[in-house]
Amino acid sequence: MDADSRTYRSAIDRRFFTWVAAAAALIVFIGFAQTYYLKGVFGTPALSSGLVHLHGVVMTLWFALFVVQVRLIAAHRADLHRRVGVFGALLAVLVLVVGVTTAIAAAKRGFTPGPPPLEFLAIPLVEMLVFAVLVSLGLLFRRRSDIHKRLMLLACVGILAAAISRIPLGFIESGGPLVFFGLTDLCLLTCVVYDTVKNRRLHPTFGWGLLFIVASQASRLMLMGTAAWMQFAMWLTT
Repeated sequence: MDADSRTYRSAIDRRFFTWVAAAAALIVFIGFAQTYYLKGVFGTPALSSGLVHLHGVVMTLWFALFVVQVRLIAAHRADLHRRVGVFGALLAVLVLVVGVTTAIAAAKRGFTPGPPPLEFLAIPLVEMLVFAVLVSLGLLFRRRSDIHKRLMLLACVGILAAAISRIPLGFIESGGPLVFFGLTDLCLLTCVVYDTVKNRRLHPTFGWGLLFIVASQASRLMLMGTAAWMQFAMWLTT
């Protein structure tokens, strides 16, 4: 492959990740517009606690950081990208801690978008585990840009289910986990297929990462409601 071809592919790659980051941020905004970002416009009830507001701030910062980091690479500022990445690692820990705490608190209050609270708790908790694994691997492989960027994309797009489940469309609101997991997987699959066609091969990171996320979704649906899970969930929420 000559230098011009590599430069062209690199430019396409940067545009691809930019569009994915922007789309992910837009989905988050649309999903939480009524209950968080545009509460004043829609007149929705006040947030139930300061913890919920903190969760909203932390997740907003995470997706904003995803956009910033992608754009830094597109602007050939890998040096600044690495420095900002230190803050990103700390923010990822905060996402995990606040996300888990908020999920447990919501289950205690009986607030869930569908199934009974203790059953539903399996969904956000396992999602946070998946997020932690993908981000940790992304940081571990930070010197392998081809692996790093795909792991971080999977980590961000893979947690869009919460936002998707709150998009005010009838089939989403009535469909439950199968629908919002399915739409999340559609977003992931679109990224993987585009990347595969562009590079004429399936990158192993995307292949194994997608399989890991889908398997985690299936495990949540099988786990929630089992006696073992209910006992564990009761222990967490008492």
